[in-house]
Amino acid sequence: MRFRSIGTIASALVLALGIGYGLSLVGSGLSARAGNAITVTGSARVNATADNAVWTLNAQETATSASSAVKKVEAGVTQLSDYLTTGGIPATGIEVGAISTSTNDEYINGNATGRILSYRATQTVIVRAKDVKLVQSLSNGIGKLLQTGINVNNYGPAYYVSNLASLRPQLLSDAMKDAKIRAEAITKSVGGKIGAVLAVRSGPIQVTTPDSVDTSSGGYYDTSTIAKTVTATVSVDFKAN
Repeated sequence: MRFRSIGTIASALVLALGIGYGLSLVGSGLSARAGNAITVTGSARVNATADNAVWTLNAQETATSASSAVKKVEAGVTQLSDYLTTGGIPATGIEVGAISTSTNDEYINGNATGRILSYRATQTVIVRAKDVKLVQSLSNGIGKLLQTGINVNNYGPAYYVSNLASLRPQLLSDAMKDAKIRAEAITKSVGGKIGAVLAVRSGPIQVTTPDSVDTSSGGYYDTSTIAKTVTATVSVDFKAN
């Protein structure tokens, strides 16, 4: 029985040593693998000009009756449409939505009295145009229309770049070149050099105002300006020698 116990203990020690040695080899292998690669982020950017505008306006009027509010908002939208078409926007580029109405209810001490003070009518007008400069000019000059007494909320045009798909391949190519230059500079400083590409991960496209540093993990798209900067990033794993 004693010899059997000694044999069991010896076998356990051999197994433990074997497992420990195996784990050390695995750890060494992972360490060597991690040490033979370098991950670098490359980026590239290009200036772009928006070629598509979407401009949303909202006409709103109040009156003591729903029918009066509707008539007033219809008159306001007619004036707005005349302003747009006279300014150069084709009728096909103007989309007029349905009129919606709501009530302005009376409250006393936070409690509704059931009395309606007035009725509100609203109607949305959306302008879609390729001539972004024209839309910008009309938006900036809409104050003259507002001086006539109509109530229009101007949310400002949104400007879009329609050729992002065609810009993306060249941007990603340039970002890869930038990543390679950075990797070469890093490895050269320590007496090494880079080898083959092991993996590439592209980041989302960022469309910002010129010289902006705004970014988002899911991609960023600023629509407030006609002039834009489009940026692409890539994360590249190079083999390091």
